[in-house]
Amino acid sequence: MFYPLLMQRFLLLLLAAAGLALGPVAAQTTPPAPGFARLPSGTEYKLFRRDATGKYAPRALTAAPSPTDTSRAGKFMLMHVSYLTGRDSVLQSSRQLTHGQPVPIPLTSGFRKGSPEEAMAILQPGDSAVFRLSADSLFRGRPVPAELRRSGNVLVLQTTAVRLVDQATAMAAAQRLQQDAMAEQQRRAKAHLAEQMPKDNAAIAAYLKANNMTEKAKKTAGGTWYVITKRGAGPLPQTGQTVSVRYRGTVLATGKEFDSSAKHGGTPFDFTLGTGQVIPGWDQGIAMLPKGSTATLIIPSTLAYGSRGAGADIPADANLRFDVELVDVKGTATTPAAKHPAAKPATKHTAKPATKKAAPHKASKK
Repeated sequence: MFYPLLMQRFLLLLLAAAGLALGPVAAQTTPPAPGFARLPSGTEYKLFRRDATGKYAPRALTAAPSPTDTSRAGKFMLMHVSYLTGRDSVLQSSRQLTHGQPVPIPLTSGFRKGSPEEAMAILQPGDSAVFRLSADSLFRGRPVPAELRRSGNVLVLQTTAVRLVDQATAMAAAQRLQQDAMAEQQRRAKAHLAEQMPKDNAAIAAYLKANNMTEKAKKTAGGTWYVITKRGAGPLPQTGQTVSVRYRGTVLATGKEFDSSAKHGGTPFDFTLGTGQVIPGWDQGIAMLPKGSTATLIIPSTLAYGSRGAGADIPADANLRFDVELVDVKGTATTPAAKHPAAKPATKHTAKPATKKAAPHKASKK
């Protein structure tokens, strides 16, 4: 079944990712919350219908939804959905994720009683509803998340049904939502880059000065600083060649080591240069080192892990230092050999932040 990522993120994290299966519904011995009615499954609801004047008025439910009803199987409801705690703290809102655009929700038969799918089956286009689902039933056999347990032990769904559509229309709508989300992500990344770059440049300049490295440090065209401490006699590595590197990585601001070849038995780390297998700062910096060289790479956060950070040891927006040794260069270059003149210190670069790159020995990050 087709599920757009944006619309079910909270439930996926809370239920599916935890491997939960909805258990049998516990018998209800207490009355529903004030103003709510209750389905036989135990799910509490308020149901409203938009009238001719555009106002919502209560709508009576003539019959509870049946898991065997297939009349809307394969259809999707375009709707707005918010997930809240019992104290109305918003956990996830489709309106916030999609800038007010409705998301396609699949309408399935064979749903479990007491599930969010049962709640959605009640809705008709033009309806608005609030559902209260028992956290004990949702998480039967598993611990209820603390944020729900502390807030009435229920998961609240606020929904507005817009219109019923077929799968093709739903997929087209989901694709538009995904494109819009990607565009928004890129916009935010670009804005963060513009804000972070001056901070990185200032922090690195201060570090170079404090460590008497200013005169020796050079900067690649992309923005990575490097200081060759021992120049090797071998050739410069080229894009497409396999390079073997020993390294020690530390957070520039604190000096805390987060990874090193020593932690991996001293084995050099191999990767193909210039193909995006590592963070951009590595691709740029290693390319400036003749085989056999030792050097220090000073990598701004925008060419490392950016606002994401990496594990517990590399915080968001952290500039990094790598002390490296280019042990070997093997294979055939995929592009003609290019000269690498020593770049003069620069104040600006246009490199994009590393959003999808792997680090050396990524699995070892704490």
